[in-house]
Amino acid sequence: MSRGTRGGGAHEDGAHEDGTYGGGTYGGGVYEGGDRGASRNDAGSGTGNRTRSGTGNSARSGTGSGPADGAPRPHLSHRVPDLGALELLLAVARHGSLGAAAREVGITQPAASSRIRSMERQLGVALVDRSPRGSRLTDAGALVTDWARRIVEAAEAFDAGAQALRGRRDSRLRVAASMTIAEYLLPGWLIALRAERPDTAVSLQAGNSAAVAERLFAGDADVGFVEGLAVPDGLDGVVVAHDRLAVVAAPSHPWARRRAPLDPAELAATPLVLRERGSGTRQVLDAALAAHGGLARPLLELASTTAVKAAAVSGAGPAVLSELAITEELASRRLVAVPVEGVVLRRDLRAVWPTGHRPTGPARDLLSLTRDRPRER
Repeated sequence: MSRGTRGGGAHEDGAHEDGTYGGGTYGGGVYEGGDRGASRNDAGSGTGNRTRSGTGNSARSGTGSGPADGAPRPHLSHRVPDLGALELLLAVARHGSLGAAAREVGITQPAASSRIRSMERQLGVALVDRSPRGSRLTDAGALVTDWARRIVEAAEAFDAGAQALRGRRDSRLRVAASMTIAEYLLPGWLIALRAERPDTAVSLQAGNSAAVAERLFAGDADVGFVEGLAVPDGLDGVVVAHDRLAVVAAPSHPWARRRAPLDPAELAATPLVLRERGSGTRQVLDAALAAHGGLARPLLELASTTAVKAAAVSGAGPAVLSELAITEELASRRLVAVPVEGVVLRRDLRAVWPTGHRPTGPARDLLSLTRDRPRER
């Protein structure tokens, strides 16, 4: 900042509204336009009257250093040196040597010299006097170093706060999953995650695919897993596994003894033990049989895979279940798989999350542990 004289003393004058500094009279003295400095008579009348006539007018001539009214100021990032440059300047102040400062921050001396020169051009003042005996801060450099120290300390506090937030995020993982995935796939994945992140507390909420989406939208889960035909609106996802649905019946049911495969029309017309609407299993079955008259009214409509399986084993009626859920029952002949032709009962199992918010921390690690390599939607 340039200063004018005031009878042997220094005086800083104010700026006009538009950031220009015009000339004019001030208490009997005269101050020159085009600079921030001003002079006034020590023995002036003290009236303090400032005329707006002549060159003292706050005309919008653009002669001053500030931006014209309405003109946008340059972004702060264009006017303030970056943290790396400020840390280098602080190192120069500590060591009195540009070479030693360069070694501390891990760059070469030519790179350090270039960074200091760039900072000097950016600020418009000389910061370091260089000589064969070393590098010494100028008066302006010492002042800038004091400011830089506060900025770096604030950045360190910011970094510590960010680390604390990451620590809080990494201390827990909230998973929402549809029933089949929750019961037959997630336990193995979570055991593997536990080996990698023993300090992360995991909570699992099981429900149908629609409920999983609702929990994600409400912010009650960090990542979800669904079994439907497609990724629900508002979510992004990746395929993590594949599954097939099987028609099963108790050994006492007539379908268990038939030799010819079921056709889609017969399957659609038969009352079945089914999962509720909104479940991934029901979505796939509804879509597969839509062209064959749609599903008949369910014999039973139950809210979990385990309940559907128990009803089928008891002989309540045939059911449609994930192959993942019936391995033991088929092996022990408590259930019999009924062949079906003319209809595809296959589905993709997906990890999902709100659009634009890809999982981080433990949720990201869990995705990497899923059985199949994820493929983008």
